[in-house]
Amino acid sequence: MSDAPDNSTIRYVHAPDEHRYEIRDGEALVGFTEYRLPDDVHVDFVHTEVDDAYGGRGLAGGVVEFALADVRAQGRRIVPHCPYVAKWITQHPEYEDITDRP
Repeated sequence: MSDAPDNSTIRYVHAPDEHRYEIRDGEALVGFTEYRLPDDVHVDFVHTEVDDAYGGRGLAGGVVEFALADVRAQGRRIVPHCPYVAKWITQHPEYEDITDRP
């Protein structure tokens, strides 16, 4: 039997009315990456957090990857004011082509 956490009930969703991409465990909100829309081109990521009980499971990276893929699909650009998002992009240079550093 594995002691690895069960991520099978985790899903990532875009909540545009809240200006964030969310991590949900069933119906419970357990984390998010929050953004603002400074203009028609950019999505400015400002904060990412995950509930302590869900830490260490790779969920912050998962929601950031989900969010950045969605931004790319929309034909928009990323501004990573959030330190976590900025570091994640540095580790995943495939998103540098749509990133405008602050």
